[in-house]
Amino acid sequence: MNSAGKTLSSVLWLCLLFRAPFCLADPVLQDPPKNSRLNESQPTTVVVRVVAHGSMVLGREVGGARVTITDVENGQILAAGLQQGEAGDQNQIMRTPRMMDEPVYSTRASASYSTTLELARPTLVDITAEGPLSYPAAAQRASTRVWLIPGQDLTNDGIVLTLNGYIVQIEHPKPNEPLIAREDVTLRASIRTLSGAWVRPHGDWDSRKIRIYGEVLIGEHVFERLQMFYSGRKADFEAPFFVPLSKDAPDGITLRVIAADPAGGNFGVGQATFPVLSERLPLKKRGS
Repeated sequence: MNSAGKTLSSVLWLCLLFRAPFCLADPVLQDPPKNSRLNESQPTTVVVRVVAHGSMVLGREVGGARVTITDVENGQILAAGLQQGEAGDQNQIMRTPRMMDEPVYSTRASASYSTTLELARPTLVDITAEGPLSYPAAAQRASTRVWLIPGQDLTNDGIVLTLNGYIVQIEHPKPNEPLIAREDVTLRASIRTLSGAWVRPHGDWDSRKIRIYGEVLIGEHVFERLQMFYSGRKADFEAPFFVPLSKDAPDGITLRVIAADPAGGNFGVGQATFPVLSERLPLKKRGS
């Protein structure tokens, strides 16, 4: 036996004789050292931005948006709140070229919802947004499912949720205002993106690319379709129409305005109802 073998044999003999602790340790079978911090929850910041498709961020001008973060596994709501702030810088968002990984909405101040969650493990969540809150008739909803990792913050633009549609409001005549049969009335409506940006010719949101028209309904049936034109005032579009006879519309009429942009993926509808009178009521005399 060579010297190396003799040395190994001597070590083994000593281990058996004295049961030395260092000889009993097997590095393969030993439990790894426990680190309690590995199982502690870690603060994780999540930023969510709700934006109008092809437009700006939903800010205070349109009432912002409601954001909810829900744990997929157990249905628990981890966080909920309102997106608040400004719509963002129009030049930066709409006109500035950028690479794919460059931020779009966080280069300038813009509305967002931010929360910090205490996470102890990777968590699959549904993030849902609904808005604009000041215009419930135009409100849309979007959701996405993502993993949140403890200690890995989602900042800058954050999770971006896009809402498709337009805010369409009938400005004239006012809803429920009585209309007189056979009278010539101008239907006027405003069209804006969900972030509140005006739709008009030659702008960033060019009305020439959008089909905007009105409809006069009696009951559920379209009585007349109206081609609407830009009035020159902000986001207003208008078209004249004749009020039908009261005998033809005993329950009044509904005016509906539609903005449709199939190429851009945005659609919006606004409508209101109006009673129809057979003739204008005479004005009361003073003192009567």
